[in-house]
Amino acid sequence: MMSNSPIKKTAGKLAKTAVEKAPDEWKEKIKEEAKEKSVEKIENKVQDKVTQASNNLAEVKEENAEKVQGSAESAKEKTQDALLTLKEKLKKAKEAGEEFQEKISSNDEQKGSKVKGAHQIKGVSSIKSATTIKGPANVKKSSDVKSITSIKKIG
Repeated sequence: MMSNSPIKKTAGKLAKTAVEKAPDEWKEKIKEEAKEKSVEKIENKVQDKVTQASNNLAEVKEENAEKVQGSAESAKEKTQDALLTLKEKLKKAKEAGEEFQEKISSNDEQKGSKVKGAHQIKGVSSIKSATTIKGPANVKKSSDVKSITSIKKIG
């Protein structure tokens, strides 16, 4: 691309005139050199762009590595917090299960002691006979009652 400066315009016109008036051998040489120069310029531009793209890629890669490192650190902390919370919940569940099991076991033991065996069942000899039944003389009187709790319920 040519700039609009008057010096470049004049140089361009002079080069054009020189090429037109030059012998054919020179024209071929000039064309060859112009080709080589343009190829060289294109290669340099492409090389610069590749280098710049490579540098940009390296920067992006480094930034992403930092982001990934930060995200990994954050994820690690969150995972540890979640695992600690889960551990506490499992501990509480285990304790509750153990308490429940103890209650069931202690209820079974209490029930077990309430169940009567054959030797605990009253026999015929322990049934009251007519002679062991209390009579009117054995009934408590109001003077015998110490407190309201010592009165037995009827029924």
